[in-house]
Amino acid sequence: MTDLHVVVGAGPVGLATATEPTAQGHEVLLVSRSGTGAEVAGARRVAADAADPDRLTELAAGAVALYNCINPPSYDVWQAYWPPVAAAFLEAAERTGAVLVTAAPLYAYGAVAGPMTEDLPDAATGAKGRLRAAMWAEAKQRHDAGRIRAVEVRGSDYMGPLSTNAHIPQVAPRALKGKGVRVFGRADQPHAFTDVRDMGRALAAVAQAPGTWGRVWHAPTNPAVTQTQAVADVCRAAGREPVPVRAWPKALLGLGGAVVPLLREMRETEYQFLAPYVVDSSGIERELGLEPTPWEEVCRATAEAALARTTSPAASV
Repeated sequence: MTDLHVVVGAGPVGLATATEPTAQGHEVLLVSRSGTGAEVAGARRVAADAADPDRLTELAAGAVALYNCINPPSYDVWQAYWPPVAAAFLEAAERTGAVLVTAAPLYAYGAVAGPMTEDLPDAATGAKGRLRAAMWAEAKQRHDAGRIRAVEVRGSDYMGPLSTNAHIPQVAPRALKGKGVRVFGRADQPHAFTDVRDMGRALAAVAQAPGTWGRVWHAPTNPAVTQTQAVADVCRAAGREPVPVRAWPKALLGLGGAVVPLLREMRETEYQFLAPYVVDSSGIERELGLEPTPWEEVCRATAEAALARTTSPAASV
């Protein structure tokens, strides 16, 4: 039988997620504000405002799963952007009975000592972390009350073929030209990186596994490496020599944040790059048999995507 999956958000996570049920032969609606963009074979593009509960309800009618793969335009709009969007997803899930499957970062935990596991409390002190924690708390409360069915998958900073704005993919084009790069925080601290395709696989898997609902899962993620090693491995994957990797001066976020809103918002998440940031994804590996894409393949895909961007007609304009 063909099931309907409604994927809202057509950025890297949405594209990766839509690929999974289409490959299984299911009907997929890929929803974005414009309804245009990169195509996913077998998926149908649809335009919608994610903050409109009536429109989401219309699209999710008869669906088995409604995926929140939204990525707000920038950090500095989160506080205004997320509440109406989160409320619309909850309303649509309750009206239609589709399981609400949410893609999320790890921000809700806040700074922790040791590997992040799904049984940790959501104890973030920063505004963005508290916001994401509140979103899951409300979904979990409604799930426990029997009003909706909900599940959340959390992943770390993305790498892979679709992600362009994440930390390592952003610097990869310059590194592959043999030029040194700068990164935020410290370049010598272990940091977990999630292949965006693994995030998509995890979201699609939990959507179709009722035993996973009602809790948080971590997307399959490779062991943490330093930012220096990640850049070097991407270079080697493309047959290039590693380049110097240095951290931006700490004052950049302090002084720059006074005049640049994005830098001001990034101060809240800088802790993720100042100390080990390690993800334990053994739960989803054990329960659903999902393993992370081999690190070498993650780096190869990241390098190929970066090279494609540097050689595209748009890159030469």
